[in-house]
Amino acid sequence: MTRLLQVIFVLIVLIIGAAIIIPFVLPSSFYQDRVRLAASEALNRDVALDGALELRLLPRIEIRASNVSIANADGFGDAPFAEMGEMRVAVKLEPLLSRRIEIAEFVLIDPVIRLQQRGARNNWTLAPAGAPPPAATTSDGGFRRPGALPLEASFGDVRIENGTISYSDGTQSHDITGLDLAIGLPSLDGPMQLDGALSANNERMSFSARIASLRGFFEGRETGLLFDLGGNLVTAHFDGNFRESADLSVDGAFNTTVPSIRNLARFAGTEMPPGDGLRRFSTSGRIAGDPAHIALTAEAIRLDDIAGSGRLTVNLEAARPRLDGALNLTTLDITPYLPEPAAEPATSTAQIAPWSETPIDLAGLGLVDADLRLSVGMLKFGEIEVTDTELRMRVLNSRLEANLTQIALYQGRGTADIVVNGRSRTPSYSLRADLTGLDAEPFLTAVAGFERLRGTGAMELAFTSSGASQAAIMQSLAGNGQFSFSDGAITGLNVAQTIRNVSSFVSGNSSASDSEAPAATGESAETDFSALTGTFTASAGRISNSDLLLLSPLLRITGSGWVNLPEQSVDYRLQPRAVASIQGQGGDRDLQGITVPVRIRGDFNNINIGVDTEAVGQALLTGAVRNALGGSSGEATSPEDAVRNTLLNALGLGGSSEPDAEQPADGAEQAQPQAEDPAQQLLRGLLNRGRSTPPPDPASDEDPTDDNGNR
Repeated sequence: MTRLLQVIFVLIVLIIGAAIIIPFVLPSSFYQDRVRLAASEALNRDVALDGALELRLLPRIEIRASNVSIANADGFGDAPFAEMGEMRVAVKLEPLLSRRIEIAEFVLIDPVIRLQQRGARNNWTLAPAGAPPPAATTSDGGFRRPGALPLEASFGDVRIENGTISYSDGTQSHDITGLDLAIGLPSLDGPMQLDGALSANNERMSFSARIASLRGFFEGRETGLLFDLGGNLVTAHFDGNFRESADLSVDGAFNTTVPSIRNLARFAGTEMPPGDGLRRFSTSGRIAGDPAHIALTAEAIRLDDIAGSGRLTVNLEAARPRLDGALNLTTLDITPYLPEPAAEPATSTAQIAPWSETPIDLAGLGLVDADLRLSVGMLKFGEIEVTDTELRMRVLNSRLEANLTQIALYQGRGTADIVVNGRSRTPSYSLRADLTGLDAEPFLTAVAGFERLRGTGAMELAFTSSGASQAAIMQSLAGNGQFSFSDGAITGLNVAQTIRNVSSFVSGNSSASDSEAPAATGESAETDFSALTGTFTASAGRISNSDLLLLSPLLRITGSGWVNLPEQSVDYRLQPRAVASIQGQGGDRDLQGITVPVRIRGDFNNINIGVDTEAVGQALLTGAVRNALGGSSGEATSPEDAVRNTLLNALGLGGSSEPDAEQPADGAEQAQPQAEDPAQQLLRGLLNRGRSTPPPDPASDEDPTDDNGNR
C-alpha cells in the first residue's frame, strides 16, 4: 500500500510539473496554431493570432493573446468582423472535474466589433464554413424554457474595456465608442449584476442591471429585474420582474426623465423646427407587456408645463404601431408647439403676416395608427382658451379624425369635428363646429383679432379645404355657416350719431352744441343692438354675406359684402336706417327713415371705415338729374337751396318743407316708401356735422302731380 501511494504521488507531481514546464519548454507556435484552428472551427470564421500567445495550465487554464481578429463574412468587405488589442481568458481547473464552469477571468481590451446588414443578410450570424450567411435574425420569442441551462457556472472578472461597436446597413451607420462593461455572476441561481457605460455621438451614458437569477430567467420563471439608465439625454429606472413566460414579458414600476426632447431628437439624427416647446419630459407609473404588446399606465406625465395622467397600449405586430389609450390633462397649451411665424422686417409694426407658403409636413400621420381619448381642463391655442374639453382622436393610414364631443369656451359650449387627410399627395381638411352661448368680444378677439363686437351669440361652421401649405389651404377654402348675436354692441362706430351729423350738415342747421355731441367714430363710439344675424358662404377662400341684419330699438342695419382670405382683403357695405327717435343717441330730432351708407374696405393691415362716397355720388347724380328735369313748385328756389334739396332728396330727407301736393284720402292705402339706394347708407360717417331737419314724408320721393299732370 505504501508503495502504491508513493507511485500515485509521483505521478501527480509529474503531471503538475509537466503542466507547469510544458508551456515553457514547447515553442509557442506549437500550441498557437492549435488554438487558432480550434477557435476558427468553433466560430466558423478564420481567427488570426498576430501577437504573442501565452498558455498556462496550472493553477488554472489561462490563455493570453494579443492582436486577435475574426474574419468578416463573405461579401461584407475586408475589414475584420471583430478585433481586439488583448484577450485574457482564465478558467478554474478543479471545478471542471465536477462539471462546473468557473470563469475566473474574461477580459477584452480595446475590442472593435463591426456589425453590417445588406438587405436580408448580416455578418453577425456565425454560419458553418462554406454556407452562405443566413438572413437577418428576428426576435420570435420562445427562447425561455425549462432546462435551458443544464450546467453550473460562475463569473469572476468578466469585463470589456474601451470597446467599439459600429453598425451599418448601407444607408446609415451608428457608432458606440468607449464601451466599458463589467459582469458579476457568483452562480447561475444567484443574482447577476451588470454595469457599464458607453459613448454615442459624443454623448456619455451609463447603465446597470440586476437579474435575480440567470437560470430562472432562461428557464422562463418569474425573475426580479432592476434597471437604471443615466446620462444627459435620458434617465430611466425600472423595478419589476420578468414574468413567467416564454418571451421577454415584464411587469413593474418605472420612471423616465428626458431633460431636453430637442437634444434627444438631435442625437437620433432629427433636427426639430425652432420653438420654445418640447423641452423637458418626465413620466412615472407601471409598464407591462412583451416586445410586441406594451401596456403603460402613467400616474404622472409632464411635458414642459403640461401635466396629467393616462394609460396607453402599444401593439407592434402590424406594419404600423397601434396606439390605444386615454389621457387626462389639467392644462394643455399647444401654442409653443406651433410653427413660428415668419420674421417681420425690423421697421414694421405689428401686422398680420401673409399666409405661409412653407409646405406642411403630414408624414407623422403615417407613422402610427391610434385611437386616443383626451380630457383637458384648459386647452389653449394661441389666444383661444377652451375649458372642459373631451376629445377623441383617431388616426388610420395617414388620416386623422378629431371629434370634440364637448367644448366650453368663452361662456358658451359646443362641439366640433376636424379631419386631416394625408393619404393623397395633396392633403385635405374639413371642420365642422356648432357653438352656442358665446361671449362674442373675447372669442372673436382670440380667434380673429376682431375687437369690435360685444354680445352673446351662436355660430355654426362647415368648411372644407385642401393644400400643402397655409396659403394653399386659404385659397381653396369652401363651405358655409351662420351666426346670431344678441344684446350687444358694435364698438368704434356710432351709427345714430353718424346719421345726425350728416343730417345737420346737409340741412345747414349745425350749432355750437354739435361740437359737444358724441363722436361718430373712435374708441368711445358704439352702436347697441338687440339682435345681429346673418349667413355666409365660402368659395375659393372668399367668404361672402348678403343678409346681415342688425336690430335695435332705434336702428335697423342691413349689410352685404365679402372677405377675401387669400388676398387678405375686405369690402363690406352697411346700410343703417333710423327707425325711431335717436334723441338718446346724442340727437334732438326724430330722424326716422334716414339712412347713411357706410363702407368697410381695404387689406387686413389697412382697413378703412367711412361713408360710401361711390354710393353717395350715384345718389347725388340721380337727385341732380331729377331737379334739373322737374323743377319745383311754389316760390322760386335759389341755387343754394337747389343743391341742398338735391342732397336731402339723395339721403331720403326730403328737399322741401312744403306738404305733398296730394294726400291720400281717409281709409286709402298710403304709398309705400321707395327702396333706398344702398349707397345712401354710407354717407353718414365722414361728414361729422349735425342735423336738425325733421324726418321726411315717405311720399316725398315720388313725383307729385295733379289729375291734369301739373305739379
